Amino acid sequence: MATQLPEGRHLPVRPELNGGRTAHGFVTPKEDRSPQIMSVLPKRVLPIIFLPGIMGSNLRMSAARQAKMGKNNNIAWRPDNKAASLALSIADAAERQNQLDPAETEVDVYDPVNNPTGDRNETSDQRNEKVKVNFEYKLNVGINTPLMMDDPVSYKQRRLKEHKARERGWGEVFFDSYRHILEMCELRLNAAFRDGKPDEWWKQILDVPPEQWQAHPQPALEALDEKTLKEAMKDCWFPVHAMGYNWLQSNRNSGVCVAERISALIQKYQAQTFHCEKVILVTHSMGGLVARAVIHPDMGNLQDKVLGIVHGVMPAIGAGAAYKRMRCGFEDAWLSITPKVLGNSGPEVTAVLGNAQGGLELLPSQAYGNDWLRLSHKGKTIKSLPKNGDPYEEIYKLRGKWYCLLQEAWINPARDKDGGYDRTAALLDKAKAFHNAIAGTYHDQSYAHYGADSNHAAWHHVTWTLDDWAVLVDVENLRIVSDNYQGRLHVVDPKAPPPPGATTPGFDVKLAPPNEPGDQTVPLHSAEHQMQSGKFKGIFRQTGYEHQNSYQNGQVLNSTLYSLVRIAQTMVWSK
Repeated sequence: MATQLPEGRHLPVRPELNGGRTAHGFVTPKEDRSPQIMSVLPKRVLPIIFLPGIMGSNLRMSAARQAKMGKNNNIAWRPDNKAASLALSIADAAERQNQLDPAETEVDVYDPVNNPTGDRNETSDQRNEKVKVNFEYKLNVGINTPLMMDDPVSYKQRRLKEHKARERGWGEVFFDSYRHILEMCELRLNAAFRDGKPDEWWKQILDVPPEQWQAHPQPALEALDEKTLKEAMKDCWFPVHAMGYNWLQSNRNSGVCVAERISALIQKYQAQTFHCEKVILVTHSMGGLVARAVIHPDMGNLQDKVLGIVHGVMPAIGAGAAYKRMRCGFEDAWLSITPKVLGNSGPEVTAVLGNAQGGLELLPSQAYGNDWLRLSHKGKTIKSLPKNGDPYEEIYKLRGKWYCLLQEAWINPARDKDGGYDRTAALLDKAKAFHNAIAGTYHDQSYAHYGADSNHAAWHHVTWTLDDWAVLVDVENLRIVSDNYQGRLHVVDPKAPPPPGATTPGFDVKLAPPNEPGDQTVPLHSAEHQMQSGKFKGIFRQTGYEHQNSYQNGQVLNSTLYSLVRIAQTMVWSK
């Protein structure tokens, strides 16, 4: 390990300059005797690639769609931008459909040269102003290297640490939600040791039983020791990249695109003379489906370039919340604008996800099982679906029933000439094919963490509850009289006589709240499919967090670092 280096000014490392073996110094007054210290990167590099969840990637719209909508910039989705979020929160369903059109959107990548913001008065750096890194560090595993720090003011084409983070893709994702995991991995993996000893921060990981982060007893996990950490980190650096994807499009397409970007990244590091052979993926929610597509032989086909995957809160076989939100909107949260931005009502959400294959791929798959959509009266289930293991045919593509997924008047409020039920049905067929294709696709070096918390209940079963006093003849063919679009219907049974004393015909139907352990979005039933696959090296069934904010939880961060080190220690370098 490295010895203590003299105090002085550490010069920023430029990996692209002679493999990190060239640095630029600067002139100082002769009275300044402080040494300028050049550091050298290890030749081995193992990038960490973060894949966000649905709505976790920033999107921009095409120039044609921007012009059509009369927008002064091309932001389609950027939750870190409060002004853009507020504008979308008050948009009607038609505007949402136009702004979040899968065919007219792409990932909003950082490109300060071409400045693709759709606004000549806004630079790419201004668009990414939320990406502000609050740390500097020195890599000290056999060397001592400043990796992400501001260039001195004397540098030509000076870059700040924020610019370097943005070049790694950190501005492509919902930074406010994901900065904790990005910064933690970048800092802790690249500054694990100081003067040959583990950094103080690692005390919360080393020699700590994984049960402390709620590891499941099967498969059994051992505590991480200092020797293992040294071996995993030895002579290697771990740059953290984020790769957004168009979550409106199929996860199959996203997997192919991400695989191409990973291949290009590996080639970039190799062109800089580094030994870069594989990457490790860290995912959130839908990003787990994308990662499985990345390694699928008929999709991304990158299984030999991925050393392992850490899956976070993945809806492995779908989530009942996807049905609930398309029918009733996202859940309200006190003092939160987020549900209103995502869509606070069924018509708002359906206008977007009903035209987006990626969103439809979050619905429960065939592997989810039967009888999860239920109609209940007087505490008893009087009907449940699916019965024959095919929710696509029995629920999603079903027409004319009050409980079916698609309310056809909500699908195409923008009057897209190609939109409507038939297009959505075709997207559902493709979603079914994708679900079935990846059903057994998991990496052999996989770890997972997910919510199993009764205090953050999620929808495994989705239950419509009829008023107890309702008189029923034909529950199949109830007619909706009114709908508040948030889970409360007033219906009539055309075949039933009105109850005695009733002032108005019909009765109410309400969507029951979630009542099964989870993280408020993914039920334990879906996440547990990972354990049942038998392919995971470690599983953490955790409590104490909500789905979107999972990577802000201490147990999640610690279990992720533990999992990354375990994956890194399996790396066998060719040279």
